[in-house]
Amino acid sequence: MSATTAELEAIADAKIVDARGTACPGPLLEAKKGMAGVPLGTTIEIWSTDPGTKSDIGAWSGKVGHDFLGVLEADGYERVFVIKRK
Repeated sequence: MSATTAELEAIADAKIVDARGTACPGPLLEAKKGMAGVPLGTTIEIWSTDPGTKSDIGAWSGKVGHDFLGVLEADGYERVFVIKRK
């Protein structure tokens, strides 16, 4: 599953996990912790400055059954979107 840039920009109710400034595997570990505290169907937005985060989160999402929606470029970091499915 992937979303368009407009669809990602329209997500307003995401839980934000700010992992900026952490190196691999920090953003992935922060995403896992963030997922633990939200109900199924919730969108998590991970903010990261680590360039490997989008591929790491994408691979992890597919492996564990979440929906990886995509990535938006922000000012000096990336916004990675995932929906909790299990």
